Amino acid sequence: MSSVKGHYKLMEKTVTGKCINHLWPVLLPLSLFLFMSALFFDFSGLKHGILVSFSAKAPKNSGQIRPAVVDECVGKYIYVHRLPSRFNDDLLKNCHAINRWYDICEFLENSGLGPLLSNSGNADDFPNNGWFATDQFVLEVIFRTRMKQYKCLTNDSAMASAVYVPFYAGLEICQHLWGFNASVRDAAAYDLIKFLVAQPEWKRMGGKDHFLVVGRVTWDFRRMPHNESFWGSYFLRLPESQNMTILGIESSHGADNDFGVPYPTYFHPSHDSEVFEWQNRMRRKRRQFLYSFAGADRPQDGGSIRGKIMSQCRDSGDKCKLLDCDPGKNNCKTVNVMKMFQNSSFCLQPPGDSFTRRSTFDSILAGCIPVFFHPVSAYRQYLWHLPKEHKKYSVFIPMDYLREGLVNIEKVLLGISEERMLAMREEVISLIPKIIYANPSSKLETIEDAFDISIREVLHRIEEMRRVG
Repeated sequence: MSSVKGHYKLMEKTVTGKCINHLWPVLLPLSLFLFMSALFFDFSGLKHGILVSFSAKAPKNSGQIRPAVVDECVGKYIYVHRLPSRFNDDLLKNCHAINRWYDICEFLENSGLGPLLSNSGNADDFPNNGWFATDQFVLEVIFRTRMKQYKCLTNDSAMASAVYVPFYAGLEICQHLWGFNASVRDAAAYDLIKFLVAQPEWKRMGGKDHFLVVGRVTWDFRRMPHNESFWGSYFLRLPESQNMTILGIESSHGADNDFGVPYPTYFHPSHDSEVFEWQNRMRRKRRQFLYSFAGADRPQDGGSIRGKIMSQCRDSGDKCKLLDCDPGKNNCKTVNVMKMFQNSSFCLQPPGDSFTRRSTFDSILAGCIPVFFHPVSAYRQYLWHLPKEHKKYSVFIPMDYLREGLVNIEKVLLGISEERMLAMREEVISLIPKIIYANPSSKLETIEDAFDISIREVLHRIEEMRRVG
């Protein structure tokens, strides 16, 4: 009998042990749950031993959905190279040596905007706010100053979508364009490239995510190879330069990395309201002249059409206003040019020393419809800032027609209906925000200016190159 009892006890222990072993995976989590419940139980819910309410204490802010943090700068971060000062700041310190023809120092005031201008006595012609005596060759300085205010700068180049190279290429080459051999003209360019390719940022895409601004026309940096007597430096023909995106006041339409951006005008507003006010002034303006031309003859240039333009303007009598900009006459002061453009329906823009002219953007600023004589003067240049449909905002007269006496400018312009002319003028006025550079000391709120458009397009171009490899 005792042996039977012992047998049952042994079986009981065996079964109990097996059950515990099978229940262990269940008991452990259950014990942990009971422990955590006791730890976070809200005992304030007990009143006289009766459970009134139950709530598990959770960490603070539990149940509150935090809004996701959206980084507005994703895809827009720009890293600015810290160049040796000889490539930028030292040039400003020694500004008296930059240009042999005139002292550019005063035009470098106000972050490159130049001295403030005041009106000529008629507030409709020239308001006091936002107008500066800006030199046409200082875009590099203006652009760098605006870049310092760019909202998506980063000190971490690994985060950057683009790398800005703040080299004052135009100011540097201007020192050496006249009277220096090719080695001197090329020295800074070779030194800059040597510096850039040694940086880790260059190795990421071989410089294809780099961009810089040149404040002079492209031909000042595109000397023909194997001919040191030719004009300018070799900077933009270097293989490394051809990897970078180049922004300039006049581009080479044969280079796919070269893009034209507007010349700086005299207007640098600080607030949106200044832009809107100016646009409305230009809409109200009564235009006294059918067309006008501000410029000098080029008798030494056999291909120039300026002499014929000036002759036709004189023949048109009071329908045309001519401002002869011969250096000895001192006629083409800022106020005089802008006042004439504001009083003209059409403004003639023939090529001069190069295909493009700062005057094109001055005329648009004045609400004056530009008349071009060569497609490279605008249509193949400013693809980011001017409409592709050039007939909406401009008139085109082929140079050859004028040179051969096959066309009369006055008759061409009189052949444009009043309705079409007014529509073209409105299109020109609507372009004003796109061709101005705002004052770096402030920020426009709802308007994209020439700087904003340029940065947007640079980032887009680099992203496309990154995508296709």
